[in-house]
Amino acid sequence: MGIQIQPCDSSLGAVVTGIDLNSLDDQSWLSVEAAWHEHAVLIFPQQHISVEQHVALGQRIGPIEILAENRKAVAISNQKPDGELLGPDSGYYQILRGNEGWHTDSSYMPVSARASILAAQVLPDAGGETQWADMRAAYQSLSGEMRQRIESLAAHHSLFHSQAKIGHSAGSGSSYGLGDQTPPLRPLVKIHPATKVPSLYIGRHAYGIPGLSEADSEALLAELVEFACQPPRVLTHSWTPGDVVIWDNRCVLHRARPYDYNQPRIMRHVRVTGDPTTELGLDV
Repeated sequence: MGIQIQPCDSSLGAVVTGIDLNSLDDQSWLSVEAAWHEHAVLIFPQQHISVEQHVALGQRIGPIEILAENRKAVAISNQKPDGELLGPDSGYYQILRGNEGWHTDSSYMPVSARASILAAQVLPDAGGETQWADMRAAYQSLSGEMRQRIESLAAHHSLFHSQAKIGHSAGSGSSYGLGDQTPPLRPLVKIHPATKVPSLYIGRHAYGIPGLSEADSEALLAELVEFACQPPRVLTHSWTPGDVVIWDNRCVLHRARPYDYNQPRIMRHVRVTGDPTTELGLDV
């Protein structure tokens, strides 16, 4: 039957079947890429993709962002390699809890992320879903007055800032490649470099809009996130082992949903860095 692409009920997302990501050919990739640009989030059920093919899939989109331990594929997990579960005193545990807030990956880096690819390996008995919110549809749904208000505004993006808001000091941030860099400044409205469709570019890492007071900046950003992340612009995926999801960080927000942290949740993650001509901060 070939590749089957079934759009989800929300304004973004599609489920893709009839394809094996472990043996993806160039022609099939062209179909996947076109669907990805249209739907922004693609769900591939029970693929059980290998590490090598997981990385290769990301490389079809662009260069891989090295996240930790100089590796192209890393675990997003509350379980250590020795099997011990992380506790609340762990810095990475606090990062995982922070990921329960709406965000886009690597917006706090000098070059923000283009794509993320997540593969489910070990899952808790309940919870731990991932949600995505359509920032294209959110922008289109804004009033003309709000569009005019934000069209020339930008915000800084910082993991330190977003973690501090939940009571956690992100420390040196070395595992995220942060060092002591200046938080990049990014427009609140982003034009997608491939589709040319405008979308909101916001999320929990955004703060400090130049020209606004701290209170006014926080209020505006919170208002935009609250407005944007509502049905029918939200897609929720309940994982099964082997599922793979690709999403476009340039036009969606995402968040993890809570689960029992006394149970392991292991997801393998590959992140594709953006094109510096379109994903570099304004002040870099």
